[in-house]
Amino acid sequence: MSQLQNDLFLRACKRGQVERTPIWIMRQAGRYLPQYRAVRDKYDFLTMCKTPELAAEVTIQPVDIIGVDAAIIFSDILVIPEAMGMKLEMIESKGPKLFAPIRSENDVNKLKDVDPSKDLKYVLDAVSLTKKELNSRVPLIGFAGSPWTLMTYMVEGGGSKNFSEIKKFIYNQPEAAHKLLNKIAKSVADYLSAKIEAGADAVQIFDTWGGILSPGDFEEFSLRYIEQVISQIRRNDEPVIVFAKGVHYKLEKLAGCGADVIGLDWTMELGKVKEQINGKIALQGNLDPTVLYAGKEKIKSEAVKVLQSFGNGSGHIFNLGHGILPDVDPENAKFLVETVKEESKRFHRKDAE
Repeated sequence: MSQLQNDLFLRACKRGQVERTPIWIMRQAGRYLPQYRAVRDKYDFLTMCKTPELAAEVTIQPVDIIGVDAAIIFSDILVIPEAMGMKLEMIESKGPKLFAPIRSENDVNKLKDVDPSKDLKYVLDAVSLTKKELNSRVPLIGFAGSPWTLMTYMVEGGGSKNFSEIKKFIYNQPEAAHKLLNKIAKSVADYLSAKIEAGADAVQIFDTWGGILSPGDFEEFSLRYIEQVISQIRRNDEPVIVFAKGVHYKLEKLAGCGADVIGLDWTMELGKVKEQINGKIALQGNLDPTVLYAGKEKIKSEAVKVLQSFGNGSGHIFNLGHGILPDVDPENAKFLVETVKEESKRFHRKDAE
């Protein structure tokens, strides 16, 4: 493998020494960029996901335009339920819809086992092509949804306000739920392993709906399967990041799940979490995404607050506490990246000596 010109992100994931804090942004390949919208105007979302050339093009845009330290492959977490046999549609301004949602063990039994090299070949091709076109400039991140988050979509049939269907499912049919979670966990582990094999330098597991569970249910239905996935990923030294939104109450447990990095949403204090987990693992985050609506002075002061909260030393990857919003001015995103690159140096002076 050729040496990366900028491997700050990978070093920070492993809590190695860095000259400054690396930064990338969740949903950085997205609608806030006019260059992305120009591609999106011609093709629908799933066509972009399934066309390696288009996925590669939009994956690389934020590296060129806003100067982030890592690229994340353009795709969607719901490609796995689709590969398992569910019909997926992306409905404009409403979000994803999965048809014939899972409601019984019989539904679970009908789902296919996923072979990433066949069923998700288009994603693996996008990873290989992007890797080639990045030409060793920055690392490439692959990702997947956590088993719990994917099951939530599969049972609800899309997003939800009160998550009543998934809660009914886990409380009334726990055996079917665990059977489905095992099935998804295997697919996710195989899929992330295949992405690493195709050239991904790191992988992130998104547990978007982890925070809707009580602490006990989170351990039973989410954390256990995140641990299962991580233990089954075939990797050499590629870091694994887990981002569980809204999960304040299980940070020590999350820190022991086998991941190298935990992503934090903006409602947590980085410094306190660092103390709580005793520096065992790197942290990623966690600026409130809406700060990017503010003027430059405010963006700068809030970014510095995040850096100060983490404090000196390595093991921090700067990111937003959730995805960048579609109506953010790209100049503000670029300003944030430049600010972090400049302002973070003083927190790593000892490292650099």
